[in-house]
Amino acid sequence: MTGTLLALALIFTQLSLLAFGGGNTILPEMQRQVVEVHGWMSARDFTALFALAQAAPGPNMMVVTLVGWQVAGWPGLLVATLAKFGPSSLVTALVLGVWDRFRDRPWRKVAQAGLAPMTAGLVAASAVLITEASVRDWALGAVTGAVALAALTTRLHPLWLLAGGALFGLSGIGQG
Repeated sequence: MTGTLLALALIFTQLSLLAFGGGNTILPEMQRQVVEVHGWMSARDFTALFALAQAAPGPNMMVVTLVGWQVAGWPGLLVATLAKFGPSSLVTALVLGVWDRFRDRPWRKVAQAGLAPMTAGLVAASAVLITEASVRDWALGAVTGAVALAALTTRLHPLWLLAGGALFGLSGIGQG
């Protein structure tokens, strides 16, 4: 158990420091570590935890806490959560003062402009990863595509899209 907790601490500390633009940018690496490298769960189980975390109220990175719980119970929950949120919070607090001092520098504007497309790419990679793990047939692929298109082209609240997906799931289409 100690080895597992240490592995959780190392993985989530690294991910904490790599999460540019929000927690969802690290989902592909989190999934790779948890599923492929350590074999703690299947890709489908990871996707189910991610979906549960997204549907629940609270922070969108609740998946970290759920992964910790799934891997090592209460100790895993605590270690994963502290390792994911502690280091990045400390770095943010330290860098914020320095960053503010350079607000008028041209290089700061260039750095900020470069972070936006990088973040968009990381979020897109996360979407692809979750889609690959959860789409098992043409019907689910069609629903995923339709929801993605609706999210990109309309101002529908994500909860309405989630409700539509739930109704599709209840219909039994695409379940095997």
